[in-house]
Amino acid sequence: MTRKILIVDDEPNIVVPLQFLMERNGYETAVAQSGEEALEAISKENPDLILLDIMLPGIDGFEVCEIVKLKPEWKHIKIIFLTAKGREVDIAKGMVLGADEYITKPFLNKQIVECVQRLLLGRP
Repeated sequence: MTRKILIVDDEPNIVVPLQFLMERNGYETAVAQSGEEALEAISKENPDLILLDIMLPGIDGFEVCEIVKLKPEWKHIKIIFLTAKGREVDIAKGMVLGADEYITKPFLNKQIVECVQRLLLGRP
């Protein structure tokens, strides 16, 4: 069974390489460029994991995370914040809202792949 990853970011220079990286590692991908698109894609695609930026047009990533974690049918979805917001207060907020991991930009491809694999395999 192929795992599905939803990439939510409004910057093509982030989305395109992430999509390539995830597909190269055997994952199916879907893309959303706003919080509203992300919620639609979650309903339609039922991803196993979301790579989620915080700074999005419309509904921001924090709100998307909160909505996902409050819906019983979506609670199983793993969320990794991928964001430029690296202040301690932002990291703490992301984790309190239910994110499984918080990675700041710029990031290493290896770091993302390892994190995705670990979360999808259910390892701490």
